[in-house]
Amino acid sequence: MRKLSCRCLILLLLLPWLGACSMGQMVARSSVAIMDGSVDAMNRETDLALAEAAIPANLKLVEGLIAEDPTNPDLLANAAQGFYGYAFGFVELEDRARAEALYARGFDYGKRALRSFGVDIDLETANPDLIDQAVARLGKQAVPALFWTASCWAKQIDLNRTDPGRIAQLTSTERLIYRVGELEPDYYYGGVYLYYGVYYGSRAPMLGGDFAKSEQNFSRANAVTDGKLLIVNVLQAEYLERQRLDQQRYHQLLTQVIENPLGSFPEMELVNQIARTRARRLLSEEADWF
Repeated sequence: MRKLSCRCLILLLLLPWLGACSMGQMVARSSVAIMDGSVDAMNRETDLALAEAAIPANLKLVEGLIAEDPTNPDLLANAAQGFYGYAFGFVELEDRARAEALYARGFDYGKRALRSFGVDIDLETANPDLIDQAVARLGKQAVPALFWTASCWAKQIDLNRTDPGRIAQLTSTERLIYRVGELEPDYYYGGVYLYYGVYYGSRAPMLGGDFAKSEQNFSRANAVTDGKLLIVNVLQAEYLERQRLDQQRYHQLLTQVIENPLGSFPEMELVNQIARTRARRLLSEEADWF
């Protein structure tokens, strides 16, 4: 009789939760851990063609789960990260317009993730002070949403450098990253430092750039992984050395990336393979820049 009473009590406690969640929502929420495992497996992939073919299906799977649970911040942040990674790794060098659309899609998912944490302002029109106030309340759980929203947004701006309206939004992206730095400075293998390396290196000093700060942040990003994450050197060459016209350093950094052996950083080998591909493209354009 006591066992029966306990079972009834448990059922009564579960009924409100079961009533509030559809079967689709339950499946979506239980899939988050599986999605994390899928991301880890993809990061270890060494075959770029296989990764490029597989990622779109994974993105559509995430979108399908979001359709069942539209305010799930983990799924929304995963979508923002996925669209960023696919656009940067496989699309941007060949089709900038398509890459911009993919970054915009990731940005939209990122904004939805932040809204699920209570950030109910229009990021694109709000002034930086208002953004600071909105994100100051967020804790570590919101770090992925903050980081990937800012990353997708910043890449849209990067692809539209001749648009003053877009350039004016760059400071707003920085406020999201600043909050990540307060909460988890080493997030995503030093992604905060990598962001600031590009942020300060991609512009001339008269336009807000600071080459010394850029170099300092690229060094900090490298320190997080002991130099094993090759995209750091690629972005330093692309955004800092090219801007300050240091051809020797540009060539040296990219050559080091290409000569780095496969398997040097197994848990991020896909990103390193993307870095090698991007380094080869940038070296092929060296004569056009110097």
